Amino acid sequence: MDNKTASIAAGVTLGSPPKAPAARTERLLTAPIVPTLLRLAAPNVLNLLAIVGMITFDGIFMGRLGADALAGVSLVFPFVMFMQHAAASGMGGGVSSAIARALGAGQRDRANALAIHALMLAIGVSAVATASMLLCGPAVYRAMGGQGPVLTAALAYSNVVFSGVTAIWALNIVASIVRGTGNMGLPAAVIVGSVLAHVVLSSTVIFGWGPVPALGPAGAGWGLIISFSAGTAVLLAALRKPTSLVTLQLRGASLQWKLFAEILKVGVPGMCNVALTNLSVVILTGIAGRLGRETAIGYALGARLEYILIPLAFGFGTAIVAMVGTNWGAKQFERARRIAWVGGATVALTCGGIGLFFGLFGELWMGLFTEDAGIVRSGASYLAIVGPAYGFYGLGMGLYFATQGLGQVLPTVAANGARFLFSTAAGVAAIVWLDAGATGFFAAIAGGFLLYGVLTVWALLAVSAPPAAAQSRIRSRATPARLSRLRR
Repeated sequence: MDNKTASIAAGVTLGSPPKAPAARTERLLTAPIVPTLLRLAAPNVLNLLAIVGMITFDGIFMGRLGADALAGVSLVFPFVMFMQHAAASGMGGGVSSAIARALGAGQRDRANALAIHALMLAIGVSAVATASMLLCGPAVYRAMGGQGPVLTAALAYSNVVFSGVTAIWALNIVASIVRGTGNMGLPAAVIVGSVLAHVVLSSTVIFGWGPVPALGPAGAGWGLIISFSAGTAVLLAALRKPTSLVTLQLRGASLQWKLFAEILKVGVPGMCNVALTNLSVVILTGIAGRLGRETAIGYALGARLEYILIPLAFGFGTAIVAMVGTNWGAKQFERARRIAWVGGATVALTCGGIGLFFGLFGELWMGLFTEDAGIVRSGASYLAIVGPAYGFYGLGMGLYFATQGLGQVLPTVAANGARFLFSTAAGVAAIVWLDAGATGFFAAIAGGFLLYGVLTVWALLAVSAPPAAAQSRIRSRATPARLSRLRR
């Protein structure tokens, strides 16, 4: 180990001495909360639009190939989206949180080392996903009903995507490293560019053009992997620049379990949270099936609105993680708490406004998917009952991201688990024992969202207060002269 590597390792192990914060970090520590939150969250709205666009165009392209191709890719799609969400808001949240807290504490050497460990985690987790889906994918898709041409299409798409799933993980993890520095614009621009490249490239290799052969469903997989790999390369190049707030110094890097643990203590619960969110829709759809075809489909289509709320909350959440984490790392505990409450309230108001609108005009949402009067009526009824509770859902998601920034995410993940259990148990009780029908079932789901919001509020209130010594250090640091220098 050379002297430079030894000094970095020692600094990471023993705690690097604090350095003067960079200009971007200073803004997170001192700038007004609401304008800063909105400014950081704005680029992430592009991510929402990009992912929605990718989902839409992939569906259109597969539809042109026929019903078998569309059905086959649809079997694989939930697993692909789980990879996307697990990497972005699951493990990615742990990465952003750890980077932000290190920078807030003035420990840039530690932040650099954490970035290397995050990249290694992306490679390791994606390797496990590749092996699992290549080995188990055929059996899983058969169990989901895939047979004949449908199964063939599913495997053609799945084998390509999961052979190169490292590209999905790497792009999202490297983007999370950059977001941890407070830079939201660069990851947003790169991800939007990657999605646009995916749409163009996929349309070419799915249907063929000139010398390019038509690859069918496999072409959609190649378009995703190639475009996301290119996006990863762009972000890695940005992190290799000497001017980057966090730099990737791969040569001579030493890996330490404590730095992996720093990321995993937030990342693993975050992945569990993503799994809970997706599992709840699957289980509740199955329960809705006991009420008949119209109710089951109406619930499933109505609940699709929640898949729009989740990335919308993620757009605000990445900003919340960076702001809360940086201030918590800098021992500005009270400011970190204020950011958490403001962030949670902002997401709650946004999701609540959307829920109220579609609660009143649910037919508009349902009309995007079907003209069947019974299904439209059932879905509109779901939104009328559950839509007003989306404000509590937004509050829970906003405070979940806040606790990611604090590095204490387990209580809010447990709150999401309690929501899932309550909605499932109450939904079954409403149908089987109370004979309350669809109205009772939908009310149980709304009650779960309400419970989620209340429990996450309790979780944030329960975060341990800093010791008196830490508080005195904050007061000594926050002198008028220092604040004046920071503002300049």
